[in-house]
Amino acid sequence: MGLVGSYVALSKPLLAVFPVFLLALLRFGIGGIAMSGWLRKPTAEAPLTRQTKWLLFLESFLGNFLFSVCMLYGMRHTTAVAAGIIMSAIPAVVATLSWLFLKERVSWRSWMGITCAAIGIALYSLSKQELSTHTSQAMNAISDENSVWLGNLLLTGAVLCEAAYAVIGKKLTDGIGPKRISALINLYGLALVFPLGIWAAWDFDFTQVSPAIWGLLVFYGLAASVWTVWLWMTGLNTVPASQAGVFTVMLPVSAAITGMVFLGESMSAMQLLAFAIALVGVVLATRTEKATAVT
Repeated sequence: MGLVGSYVALSKPLLAVFPVFLLALLRFGIGGIAMSGWLRKPTAEAPLTRQTKWLLFLESFLGNFLFSVCMLYGMRHTTAVAAGIIMSAIPAVVATLSWLFLKERVSWRSWMGITCAAIGIALYSLSKQELSTHTSQAMNAISDENSVWLGNLLLTGAVLCEAAYAVIGKKLTDGIGPKRISALINLYGLALVFPLGIWAAWDFDFTQVSPAIWGLLVFYGLAASVWTVWLWMTGLNTVPASQAGVFTVMLPVSAAITGMVFLGESMSAMQLLAFAIALVGVVLATRTEKATAVT
């Protein structure tokens, strides 16, 4: 999640150069090249069943493709504040889906940690220094209440997609290794975005891209498609999905720190307080797991 936050922040210069779907195509292409050796089935691993293939497709479709579509187009119809508050529900939704579909038991200490995580992310969204600018820009773009409703609905869909990504990922780790999961869902993602990516690349002038942007693109592709997915799936081998969802608070924390270090952004005292509350939620969640293991 720390890496996700860093590449989300550093994707700003990339989005200023590449169209969204072209950037996605290049990301999955870089990941596919890097993980070509991970596609082969280990001898000790069982062949993929029809259900497993379906879960792999859903993991990529919901977590990579549909999440990005809902997030990008949702942001066009609502405010940054609303987006942050809605996205703060991810840990709670992950815990709920884990309880429903994976039969995981979520203790009251875990719910306390999830609540702290949600409060921290929501408070961070409310305390952003650019809040007034984003709000005024968004409100100027919103013509009626139906548009706001559509944006919030799309962002809610993004929350459900991200939560499903965690839950399905936990299910997949029962029978497939993290490396192969990462390579397979990247392959599905490449197939899903390929038509739109080729369409975006048709009239794009690749000669305008500087060497520095190409280097940043390689880092983005490796971080988004290889490193973060492999780390997430490896962690899900031993960590319950409901607990893993709490670690999504590291995304805004890392994005803010990366923005400060590399993009010249600043952080207010209120934002520091928000991050502290969110990190308390992570501590509560991890202490819950340790206490359970001891007993």
